[in-house]
Amino acid sequence: MERGDSVVCADNLSTGRRNNIAAFSNHPRFTFMRTDVSTSLRVRGPVDVVAHLASPASPPDYHRLPLETLAVGSRGTENALKLAALKGARFVLASTSEVYGDPIVHPQTESYWGNVSSVGPRSVYDEAKRFAEAISMAYARSLGVNVGIVRIFNTFGPRMRAEDGRVVSSFVAQALNDDPLTIYGDGLQTRSFCFVDDLVRGIVAMIDSRETGPINLGNPVERTMLELAELVLEFTGSRSKIEFHQLPADDPTRRRPDISLAQDLLGWRPRVSTEEGLHRTVDYFRSHQGEVSAAAGSIAGAQFEGNRSNVSRQNTPAMARLA
Repeated sequence: MERGDSVVCADNLSTGRRNNIAAFSNHPRFTFMRTDVSTSLRVRGPVDVVAHLASPASPPDYHRLPLETLAVGSRGTENALKLAALKGARFVLASTSEVYGDPIVHPQTESYWGNVSSVGPRSVYDEAKRFAEAISMAYARSLGVNVGIVRIFNTFGPRMRAEDGRVVSSFVAQALNDDPLTIYGDGLQTRSFCFVDDLVRGIVAMIDSRETGPINLGNPVERTMLELAELVLEFTGSRSKIEFHQLPADDPTRRRPDISLAQDLLGWRPRVSTEEGLHRTVDYFRSHQGEVSAAAGSIAGAQFEGNRSNVSRQNTPAMARLA
């Protein structure tokens, strides 16, 4: 919107929050539609880009909403593709590093087909995104839709929910409440954490390109869960202890993107370090201590993430950029 675009945001608020977009409520180039893209997606007038970001992305959310997660990855993706086809618009799909499963190739390149269980507890999210990629490519090949696919790795930042079950928000909220930080497994499993501002830049770069992808978007700096917990304790000054619990089924042991394609094709790489991003995230949660305190005892400190993450991490599931 700052560069002159008009934006329509469609969200059923199943995991999102209206106050995340409150700052834009009176913006002349912003429109909010409360709707479920799994049912329909209609926008009046010309549309340049449809960015399909809709999906529960944290394990507690997609375990709570398994059928809805499958629906938004299948019917929701097709409804967004139909809108793009009707309007002659570019279509950008927010896919996920979860399509790689528990990878046996490290770091993960876009050519890797993945190691995914279709019947495990994470399958509703993993397979929904894999199907979303497949139907997007089918629309590109069969109907000529201008498709772009980004695979989003773990993303974090302000406006995450304190109780959403993602590892960064869980650790920060637990630390600010002086509750134990819960690590699942031995804490040596790894993730790479991309700050949300960087992810937004990557998605916009994909929107503005004609690349098909898939293209990985994420921070190539790998961290263990134990390292992350120690950073959070340092930055919050918390007295919290670290507790270890049994590792959940199908939890990936390593996760790090190869971002060579993003660098070469989009001119993109992260600019914000994990440390700087954590400081900004801690500051946000400190300024929302009431929400953090209310989440005490209900936070799932799970060391597994869907990575959506989330622009999807900011819970704005679908956008259409208008002419």
